[in-house]
Amino acid sequence: MSKIKVKNPVVELDGDEMTRIIWSFIKEKLISPYLDLDIKYYDLGVESRDKTSDQITIDSANAINKFGVGIKCATITPDEERVKEFSLKKMWRSPNGTIRNILGGTVFREPIICKNIPKLVPTWTKPIVIGRHAFGDQYRATDFLVPGKGKMEIKWTSEDGKEKKEFEVFNFPGPGVAMSMYNLDNSIRDFARSCMNYGLERNWPVYLSTKNTILKAYDGHRLIDDMVACAMKWNGAYIWACKNYDGDVQSDTVAQGFGSLGLMTSVLMSPDGKIVEAEAAHGTVTRHYRMHQQGKETSTNPIASIFAWTRGLAHRGKLDGNNELIQFSKTLESVCIETVESGFMTKDLAILIDKSAKYLTTNEFLEEINNNLKKKLN
Repeated sequence: MSKIKVKNPVVELDGDEMTRIIWSFIKEKLISPYLDLDIKYYDLGVESRDKTSDQITIDSANAINKFGVGIKCATITPDEERVKEFSLKKMWRSPNGTIRNILGGTVFREPIICKNIPKLVPTWTKPIVIGRHAFGDQYRATDFLVPGKGKMEIKWTSEDGKEKKEFEVFNFPGPGVAMSMYNLDNSIRDFARSCMNYGLERNWPVYLSTKNTILKAYDGHRLIDDMVACAMKWNGAYIWACKNYDGDVQSDTVAQGFGSLGLMTSVLMSPDGKIVEAEAAHGTVTRHYRMHQQGKETSTNPIASIFAWTRGLAHRGKLDGNNELIQFSKTLESVCIETVESGFMTKDLAILIDKSAKYLTTNEFLEEINNNLKKKLN
């Protein structure tokens, strides 16, 4: 078949370890042969970030802002051990956090459903999408240890200094802990717009859950206790809009409930719905990479990385009015699901079905998808 012509570029953000190896196979075998595509490439591997003092992460986010589509491989967020391992200049921040801060918007996480993969929550037959407000709250809080007896107060002063609001929070009878956190009306409005746009795109209802019974001024809307109970009973096909911490936790609950973190997509969408950055929801699979370094075969699930490409490309198709590209993305997604449903899969999925089930190595599984895609497209 002739290649599908893609009018505008996409921004590719390369990553680390096992996912980087899988990433190059996906690009070379499942994307490049079928698309005439201009890719703006940024190497977000940890050494490249260190070499550029993390400037490359900022540059890549600005490029996504410019072109409207980012497709990201999983990356290492360094801790002390990683700083030693790679002799890094410093402990660089999470690239995801940096990109999120520049693009704004909301992170949407959605499970990929294969009929033969058992779910821990059997009623979940359709996807549940978690929309996480990735700004403020606990993640930008000021917290401290209270050394002993004393009064904790909180104060706000207007910019011109004329207005003040002061509150006594608690009179400590002894040592304890304290925290102050915040959010912004503009950020909350943007979060709402992102979620509504995503809901309209999928034609699904949107539910926001907070703790309005406790935080009467800070929170509002459906009570999260009620929403958790409903989520267990409902079968899916809705957007669950969560505050920062709730979204962080519920993403993992939903991923496990549907079977595997290896079957989870992650899409960052701007408030107006025009800019999208797609990635896998999991990490760089270090354990498998160590095996790969020793020359051993691994069985690493590439599906979420493939879906990072398909979700990004589908958005490119939507922006350009390119139905052929949207159709190609849907075809590649259905090939992945059909391959698993016909009994060919990696170890993480096989052991969910049966502890002694046969499974494919990383390369065998990728080749199986490659062959099935060729058959379907020809």
